Amino acid sequence: MRILALEPYYGGSHRAFLDGWIENSRHDWTLITHPAHGWKWRMRHSGMSCAEQVRSLLDRGERWDLVFCTDMLPLAEFAGLVPAQVGTLPKVLYFHENQLTYPQNHADQRDLHFGLTNMSAALAADGVWFNSAFHKSEFLRALENLLKKMRPPRMLEAVGRIREKSTIQPPGIEIVPSTTRQDGPVRILWSARWEFDKNPNLFFEALEILDGRGVDFRISVIGQQFIQGPDIFEQARERWSDRIERWGYQQSRTDYIAALQESDIAVSTADHEFFGIGMAEAASAGAFPLMPERLAYPEVFAIDEPVKVFYGGTAGQLADRLEELSSRIGSEGGLSWCSPQQFRQWTEKYSWPNRAAQMDGAIEAIIPGAPGPDRSLQHPGSS
Repeated sequence: MRILALEPYYGGSHRAFLDGWIENSRHDWTLITHPAHGWKWRMRHSGMSCAEQVRSLLDRGERWDLVFCTDMLPLAEFAGLVPAQVGTLPKVLYFHENQLTYPQNHADQRDLHFGLTNMSAALAADGVWFNSAFHKSEFLRALENLLKKMRPPRMLEAVGRIREKSTIQPPGIEIVPSTTRQDGPVRILWSARWEFDKNPNLFFEALEILDGRGVDFRISVIGQQFIQGPDIFEQARERWSDRIERWGYQQSRTDYIAALQESDIAVSTADHEFFGIGMAEAASAGAFPLMPERLAYPEVFAIDEPVKVFYGGTAGQLADRLEELSSRIGSEGGLSWCSPQQFRQWTEKYSWPNRAAQMDGAIEAIIPGAPGPDRSLQHPGSS
């Protein structure tokens, strides 16, 4: 099958998702992308700009069986601007996030235009995919609440139409090989975007409690950084300078993987998470995943007892679990007590070979009798 993939925000998890799927897919892909910055501009103009690029490819003789795009594309606008031979193709929309429930610093700053763009895109799609059931529920609930506030016609029936064609398709992850643990105090990893919705303050507050109890530890605080970010990171870098092993954005995939492999415990303090790729990758490397029992985590990290990977959600409760895990690591030599293999076996279901095969099948189900991949086709490069 020939798939036209459109990604107006080709970076971070969006890029990793497409690259991982395409690398493991049995189908042939044409990829149109825009750089990952200025997300509002991407959502406002990508329908027009992607349509122009598609026209150029059509003029060169390119043809496709299906359109795949993500939530950053105004799909309804795009479908109306491209020639009918593309506009009428089956379309699948993937929600990495949505603009109705994505956290804002201030609630009155939310531009509802972007949420309505997500709505129109979902209505224009033949299949709507969410990365977790939690995400699907959050989006549909928020959409219904928004429509109830609108003046008639409120289009409340649109929520049901979107729900009927929605399915859950978790992203894939790269399985990280585990390594032999080095001697020393417990090594704690915090890996996330350096933004307020990941609640870094909670993590550093827990470290203060842990330090007050005399627990020896080392930390790696990594993740994507932005020009403007929470002040807590500079304060924490000075406060914990003698405990830091890695700090800031890891410039290569090799460095990032090394950070996972070196860690005993991977911590999330997120107030917003629709899946948790970083935590899943850390678990695949053998780190103990420790996260609040909320958001998508109970769904995604449904690990069999007696391994308890959740804490109550407060700094004190996080410190309690970190102290407990630290004492076990120190007294029992490494992580054998919690079976890293259990985490590795659990993450295998999210490995790219498994997820790509399942998503390939889901794509094929949208077009019964669709032809298999033609390996003679060439993939145009990213734009």
